[in-house]
Amino acid sequence: MKQALMVVGATSHAGKSLLCAALCRMLSRRGWRVSPFKGQNMALNAYVTDTGHEIGYAQAVQAWAAGIEPTVEMNPILLKPQGDMTSQVILNGKAVGRTQAQQYYEQYFDRGWEAIQAALATLSQSYDYIVCEGAGSPAEINLMHRDLTNMRVAQYLNAPTLLVVDIERGGSFAHIVGTLEILKYANAGHHLIKGLLINKFRGQQAILQSGIQWVENYTGIPVVGVIPYLQQVFPAEDSLDLLERRGRKHNTDLTIAILHLPKISNFTDFDPLEAETSINLRYVRPEDDLGKPDAVIIPGSKTTIADLQVLQGTGMATALNAYFQQGGVIFGICGGFQMLGETLRDPDGLEGEAGDYTGLGLFPLETVMTAEKVTRQREVKALFPDSNTAITGYEIHQGRTGFTSQVETLMPLFEDQELGFVNQARSLWGCYLHGLFENGSWRRQWLNLLRDKKGLSPLETNVPHHRQQREEVLDAVTDVIEKHLDLSPFLKNGDRV
Repeated sequence: MKQALMVVGATSHAGKSLLCAALCRMLSRRGWRVSPFKGQNMALNAYVTDTGHEIGYAQAVQAWAAGIEPTVEMNPILLKPQGDMTSQVILNGKAVGRTQAQQYYEQYFDRGWEAIQAALATLSQSYDYIVCEGAGSPAEINLMHRDLTNMRVAQYLNAPTLLVVDIERGGSFAHIVGTLEILKYANAGHHLIKGLLINKFRGQQAILQSGIQWVENYTGIPVVGVIPYLQQVFPAEDSLDLLERRGRKHNTDLTIAILHLPKISNFTDFDPLEAETSINLRYVRPEDDLGKPDAVIIPGSKTTIADLQVLQGTGMATALNAYFQQGGVIFGICGGFQMLGETLRDPDGLEGEAGDYTGLGLFPLETVMTAEKVTRQREVKALFPDSNTAITGYEIHQGRTGFTSQVETLMPLFEDQELGFVNQARSLWGCYLHGLFENGSWRRQWLNLLRDKKGLSPLETNVPHHRQQREEVLDAVTDVIEKHLDLSPFLKNGDRV
């Protein structure tokens, strides 16, 4: 096995995903061939590789940070929560079943560990260095015996490990000491922790210095970095990150409301809109007041029918219908697209109880949930707003959608007529394509329709794909982290030029 570095967090949301992305770029800059790795991920943000395999979106970002294309070996196990303590299991990039927590470890632990070992073996053949990300905390004493992604991986690789703590949460020194004491008590690889990192620090480091000195003396482990709080918008791994994105902009031209569904998925679709300085994104929970935004987006959902019922039960469905009838613009993506139809049929109970369910009724469409899951990258030509725009994106969905009646005012949004539709008034949009807003020219064309409706001047449409902006963010984040992080305890053979 080649060289490896493990990153674990004293808590969830400590910043492991971002740090691993920066480490991938730092090591790549120094001449290493680097791959990210996360043995088991639980997330609703997913990406589809060019071979049609589904992995966590965070590992895709980390791969791009390393200057390589994402592959399924970078995240062999992906769990997608569906509610009622049930998750869909994605093993080696393909959906293999739905299970509850206890059943998962009985049915999938051995298969999962085999998949992890095989993935690491494959990566080691092509890369010099593997940057591994843990999940949650490595010190959950009740879960250690079935750990598939924290210290079991670190011990298997004999990887020097970095423990990250989020100082914004408070109690960071206690988190460090408690984590180390539990790992030591459980004989769970505490000797592999070679460095401590304090993340999301605001203020003067001199004030922190006495605490750093104490924790170093007490643990015998150096604090290798104090990372300041970063303002850059970075792809989020779970919906907790959305709480930090509220009220960040002022004096914007447009307000776009995104429904924060209970099982919202692939909300990384909206990072390109977040990056537009003229737009204020507002995440609206189903029980909140919708207000009068310039557009409403119904995002993807891991449990489309259950989330649809939440919209109907809270009155948000009624508010959406009234908003649309008053001239509002609604855009549904993936599960949100399915909700816009008249009926959702789940004959086999794939999402819960079998049956037929009434949709929002804005599109004359019916969706039938199917066991087969569509996961593929797409390159298509958009027909609206401009018929000469090439689009890239990816599909992740279960279900087939078709018309219940022919309506002349609906047009296909893309050359592939099964991907989505738009009405003649350009006020109702729906598609299965994730990553659509990353296409800079198309995104600006769509925004200009909203701007024209308000009498605003159009934005320049000759703009690059969002990947360029993502590269700039990755560079900026890495530059800051590299300035505040000493990697020497983790590089066995020194730097490579």
